[in-house]
Amino acid sequence: MPPRVKITKEMVIDAAFEVAREQGAENINARTVAKKLGCSTQPVMYHFATIEELKRAVYTKADCHHSEYLMNIKSTQNGVMLGIGLNYIRFAIEEPQLFRFLFQSNFFAGNTLIEMIDAEELVPVISAMQGAVGGSTEQVKEIFLTVFLFAHGYASMIANNSLKYDEELIKSHLERAYNGAILAVQEETK
Repeated sequence: MPPRVKITKEMVIDAAFEVAREQGAENINARTVAKKLGCSTQPVMYHFATIEELKRAVYTKADCHHSEYLMNIKSTQNGVMLGIGLNYIRFAIEEPQLFRFLFQSNFFAGNTLIEMIDAEELVPVISAMQGAVGGSTEQVKEIFLTVFLFAHGYASMIANNSLKYDEELIKSHLERAYNGAILAVQEETK
């Protein structure tokens, strides 16, 4: 008889992440994760006392995945912020279940925009923007916030099947939002 495969905590998180990605986070439960792992529910519940705890671990993994996705900019010829904004929207197209889990679930609740913009996960994004735009960290955060809210609106409509993706139109709108935010920050510092 072959030895049993030891199901690790990381394996449970990875399987639950796949469930969230394919079926939505609302479908993460001991049975769906166990089925994905090809085991009983016992290893799932051994590593996580509650499904809520497992979902929080999956949320963290999804957040890291999202941050890596954002920073994988294909072309910086139009600016880092535009690339990040377009990647944010593309993520909603390619990973709609994860997008909804990250930004339209109770797991996102409790975070204010200020908490979000000051989050450790956003440091690489703000740093990349600061390198491209210049200015103080606070100024860059203001620019980011403007473009983020604009991109989030597009991404939310796309992730919920309310809007067809038209990259050229969206790119021109993001550029306007970005340029407008830069002008507003420059006007404030005069």
